[in-house]
Amino acid sequence: MTVAALYDARAREGRLAPDPGQRATLPALDRLRTDLLQPPRRSLFRKPRPVRGLYLWGDVGRGKSMLMDLALQSMGEAVPTRRQHFHAFMQWVQAALARARQTGTDDAILPVADEIAATARLLALDEMQVTDIADAMILGRLFQRLWSQGVTLLTTSNRPPFDLYKDGLNRALFLPFIAMIEAECDVVELASPTDHRQGRLQGAPRYFCPVDAASRAAMAAIWADLTGGQAQPTTLRVYGRDVEIPAFHDGCARATFYDLCGRPLGPADYLALAAAARVLLIDEIPRLGSENFNQARRFVTLIDALYEARVTLIAAAAAPPDRLYVEGEGSFEFARTASRLMEMQAADWGRLADAPDAQ
Repeated sequence: MTVAALYDARAREGRLAPDPGQRATLPALDRLRTDLLQPPRRSLFRKPRPVRGLYLWGDVGRGKSMLMDLALQSMGEAVPTRRQHFHAFMQWVQAALARARQTGTDDAILPVADEIAATARLLALDEMQVTDIADAMILGRLFQRLWSQGVTLLTTSNRPPFDLYKDGLNRALFLPFIAMIEAECDVVELASPTDHRQGRLQGAPRYFCPVDAASRAAMAAIWADLTGGQAQPTTLRVYGRDVEIPAFHDGCARATFYDLCGRPLGPADYLALAAAARVLLIDEIPRLGSENFNQARRFVTLIDALYEARVTLIAAAAAPPDRLYVEGEGSFEFARTASRLMEMQAADWGRLADAPDAQ
C-alpha cells in the first residue's frame, strides 16, 4: 500500500486530521518508496548507487515523524531499514568509533559506516539537529562512505539543510556535508500553519498540584497524547558535554525536577534544551527553600530559558507557583519566577502564538 493510501486510510479511521501541508509531501515519500522497492542495480566492480533520499523539514508538531513512519510501514520488510532518533544514532556512532579505534585501524569511520551498510539499505533518522562540533566533524565523512556503499538517507528536521549547525564552531568545515545532503536527497518542506500537538493542549490544564496519583495520571495522559508512546531517551551535546533527557519525541521532552535541577547544569544546558524542545513536561517539582537552595537557583535559570524561548511548559508540582518558595534566602527573588510560571499556563502560551498564521 502506498504512503498516500495509508495516509487516507488513517484519515478515514479518524486516526489523523487531514492536513494539506502533510498531503503535499506524500508524492515525495511515494517516490522514495517506489525507487527503494526496485531491486538495486548491481555491478561486479562497484556498489550500486543509492536511491535518491529525502530530507523532510518543517516546524515541530507538523507530523514529520508520523509521515516517516508511514513511509517505513508502506515498505514493510522489503527494504532493510535502520530507524533511529538522530541523537541516539550519533551516540551509537561515537561509541562505535571508540571501539574501532581500539583495534588500531587507521580510519575508524570506514568500519563503522560499513557496519551500518551491512544491515541497512535505508537509514531513517528522525529529528536531525547538529549542535556539537564532534558530531559535525564526523558527519561528512561518515555519510560520504554510506552513500558510496549504496545506503539511502531519509531524515526529518526542524531546519532546512543550510541551517544545520548554524553559527557552530568551524562551521565552514561542515558546509561540504550540507552540499552532499542537497546532492543526494530531495529537500522537501512540510509547510503547514498547524501545530497538531499544540492543538491537543488548547484549553487543557498545564500545571498540576499537588504531586499525587491524580496529577501523575494527568501528566501521563498528556505525554501519551503528545508522543503516542514513541518517546526515547536522548542526549544533547553542549560544549562537548552530554545532557541526558529521559524522554524525547518530535520536539516534546519530559524529565523530573531532579533530572534537570538536581544535577550541576547551567544556563548553556538549559538554553540547549529550550532550543530542542517545543513542549517540556517536568514531573515532581518539590517545595523550594534553603534546604534545596542550589536546585532552586537552577530551577529559576531553567524557567528563564524556557520563558524566553516560549516553550510550552506542563508541570506537576508540590504547590501552586506562588506557594512553591515562600520563605528563606531567595524567596523574594523567586516572585518573578512564580509570575512567569503562572503566565506560562495561559492557553495561548508557546511559540505558536508568535507565528504569523497563529491568529
